[in-house]
Amino acid sequence: MKENRIVIFTRYFLNFMFYSGIVVVLLLPLLVRLALKYYTEKYSVYYLPMLVILGISGICGLTIVFQLRKMIKTVLEKNCFVEHNIRSLKIMGKVSFLITALFVVKCFFLLTPATLVIILTFFISGIFSFVLSLVFMEAVRFKEENDLTI
Repeated sequence: MKENRIVIFTRYFLNFMFYSGIVVVLLLPLLVRLALKYYTEKYSVYYLPMLVILGISGICGLTIVFQLRKMIKTVLEKNCFVEHNIRSLKIMGKVSFLITALFVVKCFFLLTPATLVIILTFFISGIFSFVLSLVFMEAVRFKEENDLTI
């Protein structure tokens, strides 16, 4: 029963993250302009590159959350080891590596400690997603073999 509450909480939290993420991505032009006011004058020339990098990263983040929302449905249905979740994990891995690449590019014109943390976090997330997709692939294969046995 307690696990079910955690899964339901996670589902609602992912929904909140997805819809609030959409709002943030839509407000990015305003938010980036506001953020750049707190840097020195010379950083205002980076408005467009920052907008592009953060916009693409935001869409990538929404993609990750969307895939997680699809996966949580399979957890609620108690049918986690399905081909669909393998695809979702691979998508999340690719998108994580794209975010990593975008923030590596960002290092060339606006390096912050947070940028380095984001690079490391999404690189590890990408690797973890691909490894987990392999684990799920084996679980699906094992499940299908057992289903054929019965």
